[in-house]
Amino acid sequence: MSLVEVLKIIVLGIVEGFTEWLPISSTGHMILVDEIIRLDQPDAFKEMFLVVIQLGAILAVVVMYFNRLNPFGRRKSTRQREAVWILWIKVVAACVPAAVFGFLLDDWMDAHLYNAYVVALALIVYGVLFILLENSGMTDHPAVTKVSRISLKTAFFIGLFQVLALIPGTSRSGSTILGAMILGCSRGAAAEFSFFLGIPVMFGASALKIVKFFLEGNGLNGPQIFYILLGMAVAFGVSVYSIRFLMGYVRSHDFKFFGYYRIILGVVVLAYFGITALAS
Repeated sequence: MSLVEVLKIIVLGIVEGFTEWLPISSTGHMILVDEIIRLDQPDAFKEMFLVVIQLGAILAVVVMYFNRLNPFGRRKSTRQREAVWILWIKVVAACVPAAVFGFLLDDWMDAHLYNAYVVALALIVYGVLFILLENSGMTDHPAVTKVSRISLKTAFFIGLFQVLALIPGTSRSGSTILGAMILGCSRGAAAEFSFFLGIPVMFGASALKIVKFFLEGNGLNGPQIFYILLGMAVAFGVSVYSIRFLMGYVRSHDFKFFGYYRIILGVVVLAYFGITALAS
């Protein structure tokens, strides 16, 4: 086991934890950071690791929102339990489009879209869209201010926006928050519903990657198992802070800052990799 590799894993865990819940693309950042620090591991392991590490981040949502998401709580009334089941029905309905397209296009996306140039373009495009949406005034008087008031139809349409997140650099939270706001949700409701959508989507994506990893004849050694667990643990801890930060931020700020951040980062990435390509 290499100390340098351990430090790289910690960095990747921190990046995952900070970026998973902010609308700036965790996968995009993970790809870019790996381009720079480069894990000394086989490509098959890295592709699996960059997805499975998200389990640590999603566990933060499960822990932080456990009471709201648990329909079996003894202290809940029958009405409260029904409300939780209704919420889960909406979450599942919203996850169907991404699950279908993700299963069908997973191999193709791995082969064609997981590169710095696609990430940079997606960062810029969605950064512009966030700024345009906030400047349009559409978000000034949202019709839906609570997650419980999101209809089943609206949830499904938010799920269609989530399909866009299959493109690395788009951001799953970014696409669902953007879509929910366009459909009339407040920033807070959009962010919370995005958190909940992440639970089945990221568990499913991780399970798919793990199964494919082993079906392709790959295996894990002791250090690699430790790297996965360490990355998940770091992502979990940082995600708790990241979620609290975002929910506090949206109470008094819009998303234009994240839009500008995405554009600047996208331009920097294009310049960096463009110069690197010319130099080589």
